[in-house]
Amino acid sequence: MHRVQLHYTLSRDAGTALIRNPLPEMLQAVAEQGSISGAARSLGLSYRHVWGALKRWEDQLGGELIIWGKGQSAQLSEFGSKLLWAERQAQARLAPQIAALHADLERAFAVAFDPDAHVLTLYASHDDALGVLRSYAAASGEAGALHLDIRFTGSVDAIRALNEGRCTIAGFHTLEQPAAGSVAARTYRPLLQPGRHKIIGFAHRTQGLVVAPGNPLGLHSLADVARTGARFVNRPLGSGTRVLLDELLAQAGLASGALAGYDRDEPSHTAVAQAVAAGAADVGLGIGLAAHARGLGFVPLAQERYHLACLKDSLEQPATRALRTLLQTPEWLDQMSSLQGYAPLHCGEVLAMSRVLPWWQFARRKTATATRKKP
Repeated sequence: MHRVQLHYTLSRDAGTALIRNPLPEMLQAVAEQGSISGAARSLGLSYRHVWGALKRWEDQLGGELIIWGKGQSAQLSEFGSKLLWAERQAQARLAPQIAALHADLERAFAVAFDPDAHVLTLYASHDDALGVLRSYAAASGEAGALHLDIRFTGSVDAIRALNEGRCTIAGFHTLEQPAAGSVAARTYRPLLQPGRHKIIGFAHRTQGLVVAPGNPLGLHSLADVARTGARFVNRPLGSGTRVLLDELLAQAGLASGALAGYDRDEPSHTAVAQAVAAGAADVGLGIGLAAHARGLGFVPLAQERYHLACLKDSLEQPATRALRTLLQTPEWLDQMSSLQGYAPLHCGEVLAMSRVLPWWQFARRKTATATRKKP
């Protein structure tokens, strides 16, 4: 196996990229512009610099990156295309960990340089709106800003982290009005306790099938995925989307084995979309925002509520109050509304658990108890 060393830079100026390396940026620019000079202009570099750098990389890697035909547009070689594909795959799969590293650095310097800053640790099921919220929160105030230390993990692991004191807020999601016998109820009910936990409203979002552009296989349901044998890519055990998938399979009367690829998983919506975009899978379950960001097709299947949970004791702590206040600002509500497939839902409000997780019916339980005690 050939060993390749690429040195990456964490940068606030990386645009949509979380980390930067000049080689894949140059390869991408050449692929888009069709010439070395065009690539150099798009990167703000000189022709000589880009040409020389690519030649040095070819020497170090032992393979041709660019087809250097005279009088012809520059094209990536097969090796160059594969190298760019591999780098995209790696970044998509590592995106949650890289985002967590960004958050670690921001938290460290926030504490070091701003004694009035609020730092809130949040473990959450992967969600693009939370990433946008983190950036919005950091930029929303000069003094006393709210810094969100977000660790993306499965919904189950997020609530466990909350219960074990490793975070202040846990993000998880369920179908709207999940039934008492649902997979969600069986999964989350043992982890949440009325009186101990509080639910803060956050978002309404859509999940569905992430498919190739134009949906060439004609996939409109999980039954279609099973019938066609389309290559499916799943989310890990313990993730909220895995819980949702099992719920939808049960509703459709399908076993998990009906999906070719049920046991293959990717760590985030972004990685699922990248797997489909790269042709490594035909379909996966994810949010529309991740699909549209990569020019993929999206077939809506389910409407969800994304919840933020905290312990009752932390509800009035300064950092939690700062988050609740921020979530209710008109500016944030407008920004969330602009995200494809998202809408604010009781954003920042403290909600009754029986309202959003209706497998708990406290009023009925009290009435039944009173009836039994009546002589």
